[in-house]
Amino acid sequence: MKTVQRNAVPILTYCWLAFAASSMAGESGGVGADEALNRLLNGDKRFVAGNSEEPHGAALIERRHGLAKDQKPFAVILSCSDSRVPPELVFDVTVGDIFVVRTAGQVVDEVVVGSIEYAIEHLGTHLIVVLGHQRCGAVSAAVSGATETGDIPDILKAILPAVEETKGQAGDRIDNAVRANVRDIAKRLQSTGPVITPRVQSGEVKIVAAYYSLDTGQVELLK
Repeated sequence: MKTVQRNAVPILTYCWLAFAASSMAGESGGVGADEALNRLLNGDKRFVAGNSEEPHGAALIERRHGLAKDQKPFAVILSCSDSRVPPELVFDVTVGDIFVVRTAGQVVDEVVVGSIEYAIEHLGTHLIVVLGHQRCGAVSAAVSGATETGDIPDILKAILPAVEETKGQAGDRIDNAVRANVRDIAKRLQSTGPVITPRVQSGEVKIVAAYYSLDTGQVELLK
């Protein structure tokens, strides 16, 4: 009897984890913008506190299986490519939760817009978060007027309007430009293309500008 009881514990644990992962896979779809934002901010609070809850082991395997044929991410994250700002970790989410588009300085081009449009049009996502971060290398280079080669100058050129916009402002020049760049991108996306614009105007889709602190791990919403 004791052997049966000992074997029953891991079996029941596996079943519970599998059920939880399967449930989470279904929860991502159809999430409104406000609820999606709350999920992300609550996840960041856990990340800051070192209490991340993303599934591991059996639960993660089950979730991966559940997503093999479909995905319903509850948010789009447009963020910088910086290796210190991984959105899945910052927001304490897992496979299938968020649709991530990353470029240096979160610079937007036609491919980026098309990627976001795909998530909105075909995956039913209602929230777009534009996430910049403290001490961004791309913004720092644009502020300093760095001379680069290859296609890097195209990135800096896209950030220059934010640099010009914040010239003469009190405070840290780079931080001011980072925040302005995020706000500018979020504002520009609101009136970009036939997929995003009408949904923003109707309130179906929300676009949020946010700033990530490398020092604290905290995400701050920008107005």
